[in-house]
Amino acid sequence: MRALLDFLTRYHHWFLLIVLEGLSLGLLFQFNHYHNSVWMTTANTVVAHVAAWEEGVLRYWHLGQTNEDLMRRNLMLEQKNERLTRYIATLTHDSTWTERRQADLLSDVTLLPAKVVTNSVLRRDNFITINRGEADGVKPEMGVVCGTGIVGIIYMTSKHFAIVQPLLNSRSRISCRLRDSQYFGYLKWEGGNPLYAILDDIPRHARFKEGDIVETSGYSSVFPSGIFVGKVSKIENSDDGLSYKLRVHLSTDFSRLQAVCVVQQHFQSEIHALEQQADSLAQQ
Repeated sequence: MRALLDFLTRYHHWFLLIVLEGLSLGLLFQFNHYHNSVWMTTANTVVAHVAAWEEGVLRYWHLGQTNEDLMRRNLMLEQKNERLTRYIATLTHDSTWTERRQADLLSDVTLLPAKVVTNSVLRRDNFITINRGEADGVKPEMGVVCGTGIVGIIYMTSKHFAIVQPLLNSRSRISCRLRDSQYFGYLKWEGGNPLYAILDDIPRHARFKEGDIVETSGYSSVFPSGIFVGKVSKIENSDDGLSYKLRVHLSTDFSRLQAVCVVQQHFQSEIHALEQQADSLAQQ
């Protein structure tokens, strides 16, 4: 207390100066319309800049949630487009019970949001780690997508994390098709540029062109049909000359990947078990 009193006594003239300056400024702005208008204009400008800065900071902090919401909305639109396409197809031909049943199975999915923990794009066999695991219901062989398209397949899991084998992996093979012609093949990455992959085994009699859309075929228990993959950028002959291989410009930029969704198909375990049973019978 003694030190505080000594401080106030020593610098009392400065405090008095500040009080008098404040009082004089208050009287100046209060009784002079010009100075008052200048003060109000300046104050409003400063407040507006501060408010804009605060809004920008808050918007930055909410970018993650905004990205997840946009990703969910984009994937929902992709699924609605696929269902609408199937519905139009049913109006033009008599679908069998098997076709309708398969369409119902592939449309019954749940999207589980996840964050990318680690990622790589420069290796021959890249992997991605996400912050979802067995505790969240994530299992191997589940598909992973993002707001712009497919990402990869769950490779292994722990309680709270999972390793994803992305498209940018030499062992990745994902069944895809051309949206307009419905011809399908297997999408693989041959290394190099992370923005391009190859769609193999397209038959010679298929009709397509550069710029055609490539999407998931739905011919597996991993991905539902109709998820956007990319566009055809170049058409080449296969090594044996019996089919085409298409260079696909991927819609997903893996170098900027931050948020993804795990595709949980409600009947995936049943479909996968049935496929394994068929494989074992074929090998006997």
